[in-house]
Amino acid sequence: MSALNTATAPIAAKRPSATWRLIKTESTLSIRDKVGPLWGVGCPLIVLIILGMVPALREPVEAGGSLTYFDLYVPVLILFNLAILALSALPTTLAGYRENGVLRRMRTTPVGPVRVLAAQLVANSAIALVATALFLAVAGFGFGIDLPRNVFGFVFAWLLAAAALLSIGLMITALAPGRGPATAIGTVLFFPMMFFAGLWVPVAQMPEMLQTISHYTPLGAGMQAFQDAYLGSFPSAGPLLTLAAYAVGGTVVAIRWFRWE
Repeated sequence: MSALNTATAPIAAKRPSATWRLIKTESTLSIRDKVGPLWGVGCPLIVLIILGMVPALREPVEAGGSLTYFDLYVPVLILFNLAILALSALPTTLAGYRENGVLRRMRTTPVGPVRVLAAQLVANSAIALVATALFLAVAGFGFGIDLPRNVFGFVFAWLLAAAALLSIGLMITALAPGRGPATAIGTVLFFPMMFFAGLWVPVAQMPEMLQTISHYTPLGAGMQAFQDAYLGSFPSAGPLLTLAAYAVGGTVVAIRWFRWE
């Protein structure tokens, strides 16, 4: 009996936990779903390469310090990736799980639905992290764009921006009755958020009123924090507090009104 226990112990020790297996499963499903990899990674990567080939975008931006237009588009496309994952991929998937009864059935198993949410957050965060590294590598090695001068500040701002956007995604999931409404809400939020991040017009060239509004939006605050890091300083308190407020507020609303079925 003792020998049997000794033989089976290493096997049990090597067995991955249920949470890790769930994370791997959700990551595989996220890739197969194609929303995150195709629209969140592939689309902005192609845009980044196209913009890098436009000589006019190497001109300095007025009121942008020493940054060029292309310098600004790199963090904008990083935020684009985070926004697609948080506002489209995450709420659509989780609302679909609830609509199809997956979360309800999970409540009767030892795994539980909370782990499904955690696995989805980890899967989307991993995709966003890989995409960010890819964008910075392409911009740096392909087009000679410098990395953010304050790397720690950039990483800290990225983590806060990811937390803020993912919490908004969870809030959409909590409030939307199904997959269709979740997709619609995420799409409606995505375009104005990207406008205030500077996707179409650099924030520095917006009228003063729009610049002020931009600083209080999650992507606008994220862009402001990224720009500070690119210029070499740690992001100022204003955008960081704005991102933290969105992260906490979205999480509180999601927890308060989340429905498993």
